[in-house]
Amino acid sequence: MRVGIVALLQESNTFVSGRTTLEHFERDLLCEGAEVRRRMADAHHEVGGFFAGLAENRIDAVGVFAARALPFGVMRSGALEELLARMDRALDRAGELDGLLVAPHGATVSESELDVDGHWLARLRSRYGNSLPIIGTFDLHANLSPRLVAACDALVGYRSNPHLDQRERGVEAANLMARTLRGKARPTMAASFLPLAVNIERQLTAAEPCRSLCERADAMLTTSGVLSNSFALGFPYADVPQMGAATIVVTDGDRRQAQALSDELAGYWWERRAEFNGQFLSIDEALAQAARLDEPVCLLDMGDNVGGGSPADGTFLAHALHERRCGPSFVCLCDPRAVGQATAAGRGERVRLRVGGHTDQLHGPPLEADFTVRGLASGKFSESNPRHGGIVDFDQGPTAIVVTDDGLTVMLTSRRMAPLSLNQLTSCGLDPASFRFLVAKGVHAPVAAYREACRQMIRVDTPGSTSADLRRLAYCRRRRPMYPFERDAAWTAAGDDCGTAGEAASGQSL
Repeated sequence: MRVGIVALLQESNTFVSGRTTLEHFERDLLCEGAEVRRRMADAHHEVGGFFAGLAENRIDAVGVFAARALPFGVMRSGALEELLARMDRALDRAGELDGLLVAPHGATVSESELDVDGHWLARLRSRYGNSLPIIGTFDLHANLSPRLVAACDALVGYRSNPHLDQRERGVEAANLMARTLRGKARPTMAASFLPLAVNIERQLTAAEPCRSLCERADAMLTTSGVLSNSFALGFPYADVPQMGAATIVVTDGDRRQAQALSDELAGYWWERRAEFNGQFLSIDEALAQAARLDEPVCLLDMGDNVGGGSPADGTFLAHALHERRCGPSFVCLCDPRAVGQATAAGRGERVRLRVGGHTDQLHGPPLEADFTVRGLASGKFSESNPRHGGIVDFDQGPTAIVVTDDGLTVMLTSRRMAPLSLNQLTSCGLDPASFRFLVAKGVHAPVAAYREACRQMIRVDTPGSTSADLRRLAYCRRRRPMYPFERDAAWTAAGDDCGTAGEAASGQSL
């Protein structure tokens, strides 16, 4: 038996002014055929899990197509067209297949298609018909649509945030594919779509309220006939009709049971929806709290969350640390122009720079100060341990380390980089333990790496395109009513609202 592997992953922030292009995929991951295995088989990623699970079941894994880009703005129409054309040609070359393992993100948006994941999966279903099993994974931050769900026989969502279980979920999907192909299971899936937006501050799965939801889902797995279940916390930075929370249950041939149990899990979540309202600490409150804690302290910059698509040049916390003279502190800013100026000045030289705050008006003004250039680096580093996103090799472009007289260390990068590895610092000769405060531009994704160096972590309610306080964002396309925007929003079981969400998403463009 031969099972094809197809992946197309990108998280699209519709509040970001920039656009995702084909070049963003070429920088990260864009490969076909045997190259998919070479690049991904050993990765801490669901695609790596696909290869491992199929090998364990003695099924031939056929690498077909894999594309991934760092979260950013809406995808250009031309980029999507080119990616799908390459996918089609790769499928043509793959030959006859007995099944497909697919890895959509679940929150991809293009200028021409609001539901990119539902779109390309529906294309696969149309191409192969209903007889070929299509089983996939999805990100915990997916905005699931009825079209996406209908295109697959089963979907398995990440269970943890930070995303450390991606490879495990890929193995789970591959095992389910093996059972399906051998006639040992008939995966039958149902979903429930809640009119509920979950802010990012509440999305840590190891803490309440997500922990109880995870436990409830885990307990359901012991029910006879249940093959799998998942929930999607949603990606609130995609202003699309399908934005929001959802649950999925996969049973062995019993659609009524799948829908009933999916509604049961969704109902449990809906009853506790108020617990998912955010707790927002201002910059002043966060710094006051941090001053009382054992050092070093990680300040999580929620408004400039690179893993949510932000520009990585937000300066609100940098200004606060500099103005308060907080002592040895660290912040990373994407600013290629400043990198060039620091490089031209050279190591050990002093230079006046205006760093960060160049992308838009959402993330703070540039920080202007006199800096000493302490280091220059290629910006390439690697990570051998399982980390959020399963990425092993990183390239943030030419990098400069500059320091103010009062001890604020700024890492200037030429490309945006999510803080997923402490090797980002150590590769440039920086010791995380030497700082009093470290700013990480994320919310939960940095935790897996930074908890090894920081005794305490504080999530800071900074403004920006990934603001944790969703009231700051101007939505135009989301469902209405929707909690917590409309506190009187109602939900009825058995998918009463899912048709509306799916129909509104299909075929619309930005």
